Amino acid sequence: MIPGRVLIDGVIAMKIEKGHKYSKEFSFSFEQVKQFAELSGDTNPIHLDRDYATGLGFEDTIVHGFLTGSVISRILGTEFPGEGTIYLSQSLSFRAPVFPGEELLAQLEVLDVTKSGKFTIRTLITSKATDEVKLDGEALVLYRG
Repeated sequence: MIPGRVLIDGVIAMKIEKGHKYSKEFSFSFEQVKQFAELSGDTNPIHLDRDYATGLGFEDTIVHGFLTGSVISRILGTEFPGEGTIYLSQSLSFRAPVFPGEELLAQLEVLDVTKSGKFTIRTLITSKATDEVKLDGEALVLYRG
C-alpha cells in the first residue's frame, strides 16, 4: 500500500472520508481459540470444552468475544485506515455467540472525520450465513498515515 493512502472498495483513495466502508471475511479455528485462551488466561470451559458448552445450550464451544473483536484492531492497524492508525477507544456489544469455524464478515464504516485526523468508525461483525449480528460498536482512531 502507498503511504498516506487507503484501499476503499478495491480502489486506492487519497484520503478517508465520511461514508467510506471496508469489509473483510474471516473465521477462527478451534486451535486459535485455544491459543487465545492460553495467551489471555481466559480458560473458561465454555471456550474449550464442547461437552460443557453444549450442556449450557450452545451448539459448540464459543469463541472469546475479545478474540472476535481483535479483528477490528487488525483491520484498523493494517488495512483500513492502516499503518499510522492509533486506536483511541472502542465500544463493543456482544450480540450473539461466535463458534469456531463460523464464517464471519467484519464491516467498518466511517461515521465522522475531524480536521485533527480523528475518525469515528462503526464496527460490525455478522455471520456470513445468516447475517446475524455477532458484535457491534464504534471505534475512535487517530490516523497519521
